[in-house]
Formats: sequence, C-alpha cells, structure tokens
Amino acid sequence: MRMRVATLTASALVLLTSSVMPASAQIRADVVIGQNGERIFLDPRTGEVLTVQPPSEVRRLPPEPQFEPFQREEDIRDIIRAERQAERQRQQELRAAMQRERERTAERLREQRAALPEQVPVIPDPQMGTTLPDAVASTDDANTATGAVQSPGSISEPALQAPKSTKPSLAPGKMTVAKAQILLDRVGASPGVIDGVKGQNVLYAMDSWRRLTGELVDFTDESAIEKALQARGGDAFVDYTITSEDVSGPYVAAIPSDYGEKAAMPAMRYTSAREAIAERFHMDEDFLESLNPDADFGRQGEVIRVASTGTPKSGKVTRIVADKSREQVVAYDSSGRLVASYPSTIGSADTPSPSGTVKVERIAINPNYTYNPEKNFKQGDNDEILTIPPGPNGPVGTVWIALSKPSYGIHGTPEPSKIGKTSSHGCVRLTNWDAKELAKMVSPGTTVEFKE
Repeated sequence: MRMRVATLTASALVLLTSSVMPASAQIRADVVIGQNGERIFLDPRTGEVLTVQPPSEVRRLPPEPQFEPFQREEDIRDIIRAERQAERQRQQELRAAMQRERERTAERLREQRAALPEQVPVIPDPQMGTTLPDAVASTDDANTATGAVQSPGSISEPALQAPKSTKPSLAPGKMTVAKAQILLDRVGASPGVIDGVKGQNVLYAMDSWRRLTGELVDFTDESAIEKALQARGGDAFVDYTITSEDVSGPYVAAIPSDYGEKAAMPAMRYTSAREAIAERFHMDEDFLESLNPDADFGRQGEVIRVASTGTPKSGKVTRIVADKSREQVVAYDSSGRLVASYPSTIGSADTPSPSGTVKVERIAINPNYTYNPEKNFKQGDNDEILTIPPGPNGPVGTVWIALSKPSYGIHGTPEPSKIGKTSSHGCVRLTNWDAKELAKMVSPGTTVEFKE
C-alpha cells in the first residue's frame, strides 16, 4: 500500500478514544494518510497498524464561499431597474386616473347643462378655467404704500351697501373634491390650496393618504368622504365670524411686481381681509368667495364658511425627499416612517434645483429676502443688491429653510394657488402654511435629497 506519512509533531499525535479502541487500551499512536484519504493509526514503537479510519468518517470543512462581485452588481442593477419600472408604472396609472377624472368631470358638466331650461343662460363652471368676477374694488388710497387701514368705523351703513352678489354657487362635484382636500390636509397629505379642483396635487396627496393611514377611501364618493371626516375631526366646513383684527389688518393696497418697488415698501403684507382669511384656512381666494358669494369680508361680525383643516402635524423629521418628477416634498422620521407630504414647485429649466443630497442649515420665520442679481437671477432692470422686507407676499413668503448649498432653500410663496403649476428660481417652494408646518419639524442637519 502506497502511503504518505504525516509530519509528526506533538499536536499530530492523537489519543485514541473509545470510538477507536476500548478505554482500557488507550495508547498513543502515529497517524498517516493513505492515498484515498483514509487515516491510518500506527503503534509508534512497533509500527504495527492499530486501526484505519475510512475517508467517509473524516470531517471535512465546507468549501469556502465563492463570491461573485460582478453577479452582485448585476443584482443591484436589476433592483434599480425594477424600482424605476415600478415608478414609471405608478406615473402612468396616475396620469390615467387624472385623464379619467377629467373625462368624468366633462361628462357631468354636459349632463348638467343639458338639464337646464333653454331660457336659462349656461354659467361656465369655475373649475374649467373661468375666472370669477372680482369683489367690489378696494377704497384704499392707491398712493399710500401701506394702504389705508379699513377700521370698523369706516364700514358703510346698510343703506349704502352694494347689491347682493349674483355669483354662482359651487357645483356639487367641486364641493366633493373640496371635502376630500380637507380630509387629506388633516392627516398630513397636503393638497396645497383647497379649491375644489382635482388635479395632480390632489392625486399625489391621495397616494400619500394610503401610505399615512393604510386606509382606502373612495374619494369620488361623498358619503365615504363624510364618514372619514367625522372620524377625523368632524364637518369639512365650519362657521367663522370675521373679527376686528381681520378687518383692520394692516393691509397694503397692492404688491408691485418690480423688486425695486418691493424693497421700498415697509412690509409685504396681505392686500385684503379676504386674502388673509383664505390663507389662514388653506383656501384659494376665489373658492372662499364662491363659498360665500354674498359675504362682505371687510365687515366685522360677518359670519362666513371656512375649511376646517385641523391641527398642524407635529413630530421630528430627519429626512426630506424633494421629488422633482412628482413636484412633491415628502418628510420622514428617523425610523423611515412617512410623516407628511406637500405639493411643491421645484426649480425650472432655466434655474434648476440642486441635485444629490444637502442638509438644512438654519430656519428663519418671516424673513427678509436678499436679491442679488450676480448670484441668482435678474429681475427687471434691477442690477443692484436689494433687501425686500418680510411678509406673506414677499418672494419667499413667511418661511425660509436654508440649505447647505448656498442661495438655495425651502420656502413659502405669495401665490399659493400656483404651487405645483409654475416654475421657481431653483428653490423648493411650498404654500406658506405647509412651509411653516415643515419648519417646526426639521432642525439643522436634516438631510434633503433631490430626486429626479
């Protein structure tokens, strides 16, 4: 028998136990390995073969795992491709849902108009783009930068009041959408302004609703919406009595578009009680007026209907995702749980927003705005640095959340009805109330990821 002798050291000597020989006959033995892997135990004094252990009884270690880095990279690529495909599918489904809703709305309008008597003129639905008539013109002094304060004593006597408005009441479908918007707002799935229009902002907010609550609600069924509202705070609309503070402001006659003229004003205040009340209750101005067609918003004691949006969200946000394709800002806590979502305007083709990940550096409430044409954009003929005073109608609204990339931030807006519908100068724009809510939940160091 051909054998190779194992190198014998003190550690190579084994003590045969009862598994090989009886305990009473324990001796020391040399070990050699046969050509087939068997272990042969020899008497070290005589060279006599004591026993042979077959190869099958020899414990063998499992082979070392063979890592395949290229295969793992390919797996990661597959995961990324699958995620992108899922996102494309979701976008397609949302676009299809929006198209179906537009078609249903158009069909309802055709049915409503067909049911009207021929002698009654058809009034265009504001939802289809018709602008409602403006309110009675302001009596503010146009030559005064801050405008004249309308005090309770300046209210006209009843005999001098303007005739009652003949504006159309809201269509039933628009009220259903408005109730859905209020329900979404209450749970932190902000739809932006409450205006009764079911557009992209509302559809994305509905998606956030499912992620926040885990519930499915038919947002086309008013009874289902009413049931969900009662479970989360009660009726969608409540009565509100206009106060002396609402009437007195102070307000300004108008906000100029030119930045040089803005910088000369003492503050970027609201222009009317109607604008201030609409923003306080997260409502579009025209929608507020349509809901209260005969109301005098400059009269102390006037009772109007407003949206009941509930209390602002609270918690600690540690991560923000600014999704450029959805025009939505999504906030998460440290466990990765969705806290809130907001419709947004994120950059433009001319002034794109940042890419990658940045951090929150500081938070300012009711900030000034510094216009620097060399660092940012050029507005009109203004080629010098200007400081525009604070206020809700300033370029950045009432909140500035500065980011670690210079000159960029998350901020409010003087035009809440345009969120998600127009471009910005590279920053992330929210409604003033959404920006204020988010500002209270973030802190310096919170990450902000820009997602294409």
